[in-house]
Amino acid sequence: MRHVILGAGPAGVIAAETLRKHAPYDSITIVGDEPEPPYSRMAIPYLLIGKVGEDGTYLRRDADQFRKLNVTVLRQRATHVDAARRTVTLDNGSILGFDKLLIATGSKPVRPPIPGMDLPGVQPCWTLENARHIAELAQPGAKVLQMGAGFIGCIIMEALALRGVELTVVEMGDRMVPRMMGPAAGNMIKAWCEKKGVRVFTGTRVEAIEAAQSVVALPSATAPAPASAEGGFIARAAAMLGLGGKSPAPPAPEWRETAPAPRGSAMSVRLSNGQTVEADLVISATGVKPNVAFLKDSGIECGQGVLADERLQTNVPGIYTAGDCAEAFDLATKARVISAIQPNAADQAYVAAMNMLERGAVLKRVPQINVLDTLGLISASFGDWQGVPGGQQAELTDREGFKLLSLQFDADRLVGCNSIGWTEHVGVMRGLVEGRVRLGEWKEKLIADPTRLTEAYIAQGQAQARWAQAGAHV
Repeated sequence: MRHVILGAGPAGVIAAETLRKHAPYDSITIVGDEPEPPYSRMAIPYLLIGKVGEDGTYLRRDADQFRKLNVTVLRQRATHVDAARRTVTLDNGSILGFDKLLIATGSKPVRPPIPGMDLPGVQPCWTLENARHIAELAQPGAKVLQMGAGFIGCIIMEALALRGVELTVVEMGDRMVPRMMGPAAGNMIKAWCEKKGVRVFTGTRVEAIEAAQSVVALPSATAPAPASAEGGFIARAAAMLGLGGKSPAPPAPEWRETAPAPRGSAMSVRLSNGQTVEADLVISATGVKPNVAFLKDSGIECGQGVLADERLQTNVPGIYTAGDCAEAFDLATKARVISAIQPNAADQAYVAAMNMLERGAVLKRVPQINVLDTLGLISASFGDWQGVPGGQQAELTDREGFKLLSLQFDADRLVGCNSIGWTEHVGVMRGLVEGRVRLGEWKEKLIADPTRLTEAYIAQGQAQARWAQAGAHV
């Protein structure tokens, strides 16, 4: 049996290991489009703050892991899939045949249509190569502008702040993390970031990024000399490039603007609010989307992601999907959901791999969970945090203490919630939402006092579990 896995992230690696465990003699090939060993993107912020080296981001520490498992890893990119012919075309022109295929190509950054995005000082924060460029420019004191304050943006923001940069964040939405938090919660996170020294613009767009003009010296004995090379980030960068030194100072030069500055020099970022922000580095964190464009005309059905049933199989028998690119069927809500978090990728990879081996596994849930640490402020989002039509909500806010609880109800079930600062409730909230626990009289008690979540879970959640166990023995 020939198994081909497109994608070398967590889903692809877990699927390959699961296949090998249960099918020791099958052919397994992973296709990944980056030169490094398979790694976790979620570890990149830890790389940027120096907690790990590049090898600390690798999904498997043993460099011979895949050779020992007899798994072939190709560093290529899939450009087309022909579902009818059971082939994958790679960017080097080679063609792979398969019996079973797993599409685990993850997400890719959204590139906003802004003039100046091609400047060398503009980077996404998505790959190890991006991280190297960011680490080079995001030195202490550097002026950094980050576009986007969503979930990924806030993770990157924390790493940048810990590097000691002068940080400005620009978010188009009316609040921070607008796809995870309601207005009160998102604005509370903004206030926290500003308290920590980060400048934040919400409801604001970047309209253009322009290269600053370089400065060159012309002979003159009267013009002022440049600032000391010890004074700032740009000067330090110049010193690293060999443009400074300890030799005697030349006659004072005249300085004037000429051509665009070389890589690493300052940029001017024009905002929709009329302001202009100077930056040594611009990071684009404006969101991601499933990496599925190469599946056009493949015969595999896609919505936002690759459409799949509860066994992670697509509309084509023998072709499966998992991870951030999968629009998987959630048995609990009877809807297809993209939930781009690593635990989901791991669960889906296992289910998909077992079904590639015809073992009959089923994905029971597609949890919608986000837990975020923003400069020390812990926030969480579960389920339908924005509420449902006809539902009720309860909200408790302590602005001075940076604490918030927002609960969303559908009939007598808790279907979603936002939390800031109340970390002791995170596990209970997840249990109530994912367990679809009927609250009965506890719904009104929670509306009156949202902090009684643990009591509600003990009273109703455990009782529901006992009823379910009793029913199983009838």
